[in-house]
Amino acid sequence: MVKPAIPDIESPVPHERLILLLLAVVQFTHILDFMIIMPLGSQFMQIFDISPRQFSLIVSAYAFTAFAMGLAGAMFIDRFDRKHALMVSYVGFTAGTLACAMSEGYYFFLAARSLTGAFGGMLGALILAIVGDTVPLKRRARAMGIVMTAFSVASVLGVPAGIFLAATFSWRAPFLAVGGIAFALLFLIHFYMPSVRRHLDSGQVQRNPLRVMGNIFQDPNQRLALLFTIILMLGHFTIIPFIAPYMQRNVGFSDFQLTYIYLIGGALTVFLLPYFGRLADRHGHARVFTVASLFALGPIFAITNLPAVPIAMALFATSSFFVVASGRNVPATAMVTSVVRPEARGSFMSVRASVNEMGLAVSSLIAGLIVTEQGDGTLGNYQYVGYIAIAMSLVAVWAARRLKAVG
Repeated sequence: MVKPAIPDIESPVPHERLILLLLAVVQFTHILDFMIIMPLGSQFMQIFDISPRQFSLIVSAYAFTAFAMGLAGAMFIDRFDRKHALMVSYVGFTAGTLACAMSEGYYFFLAARSLTGAFGGMLGALILAIVGDTVPLKRRARAMGIVMTAFSVASVLGVPAGIFLAATFSWRAPFLAVGGIAFALLFLIHFYMPSVRRHLDSGQVQRNPLRVMGNIFQDPNQRLALLFTIILMLGHFTIIPFIAPYMQRNVGFSDFQLTYIYLIGGALTVFLLPYFGRLADRHGHARVFTVASLFALGPIFAITNLPAVPIAMALFATSSFFVVASGRNVPATAMVTSVVRPEARGSFMSVRASVNEMGLAVSSLIAGLIVTEQGDGTLGNYQYVGYIAIAMSLVAVWAARRLKAVG
């Protein structure tokens, strides 16, 4: 029996490099919009006259709406051209960001952050789905490395620039800048980004919302990919919230020296993430992920057990962690995008984005429950957080080697 022809999903679409560049800038604005809130926390508490708990609600509102919208969007996102879905999500994100800049009170700002998070959560899933649809599997990790450099650029350039704008003008300036960039980028996407509808051409897109979710959770390979996402987050983000406080209280960093952690670590990842992608495409995604994860164990142990050491030694540990931990995320993301066929990739990546948000929240909660403040002002029990991250990193290696690429 002759099998029906299957569309060649391995051949690249036109303008691949332009698509990756536009997606990287979209990712940059999305990440910067989320990150800029943290360093401006003190200003928000003074301007809106709110408590630390109320400020934490600003941060968590973004993540919560991103989680909820990711699950809701999974039920219908694959019905549309990826470009059109990206445009709609980015319009909502841009409107939310500009609304933040125009806020006159705490509750309006909280609502604006919730709106921004809802559409920002969709953006992350769409970006990965578009990369998965437009870049063949044999070159996908390299493409992921290019897009994911947006995280590093946001850390190295975006956050310091945002802090400078807030200090020079007002707290509204960073949001106006990000909203202005996003508004201009909307026109570039409209005129220069081609349609991405190969998943629609297959004629196999599932339109029943319940079956969309059922297909994801009934597939052992996709379930494992979601579990892998949570495990990897536990092996990565658990130590991150307390890196800066630990370096200050236990190692001896000053407020100014803290910037070196993100400046050096971020700058290294800007240059090295695409290299991790090339290595993964050449030698195998699972193999490079495994090697990078094993190399990450040393920096995780060092960071969470450091005594008062010279600043240069501490920076070597933190920079090493930034490089290998971020580097392993490149092949990891490429593997996760490959466990599902193109016609269902958008839905799966939306669920994956929601699971990622949940993993982030759980990781932070676990770390907060374990780390304690000691009588001399230093932090205690941080080493146990490191042991959890090491254990989860090893479990992630086990899970990664059992994922199967299907598209």
